[in-house]
Amino acid sequence: MRYVAAYLLAVLGGNEHPTVANIESILGSVGVDVDATKAKLVVEKLKGKTVAELIAAGSDKLAAVCSAGAAAPAAAAAPAAAAGGAAAADKKEDKKKKEEEPEEEEEDMGFGLFD
Repeated sequence: MRYVAAYLLAVLGGNEHPTVANIESILGSVGVDVDATKAKLVVEKLKGKTVAELIAAGSDKLAAVCSAGAAAPAAAAAPAAAAGGAAAADKKEDKKKKEEEPEEEEEDMGFGLFD
């Protein structure tokens, strides 16, 4: 991912056809070691393609991915009365999860964009 990000940064900087050296320069500027074979692979795979073409191809692939967002409204439409005590138990579990979340958010995950 970091190699693709560096490639895109080079394109945003005005270089329509970044090289391995460009990727190494960008990643090196933030202290990241570069695997030349991975950088070369990215350059080879993206050679002759524009960023607009890549985004369009990626958008088509994302449209085919099923997300849970569409299922949530359907689940909420089910009558809560039919669930009875189960709905109350679910609410208690949700409260517990919400109380635990701040502790997890405070932790540093130990990685960044260029790790």
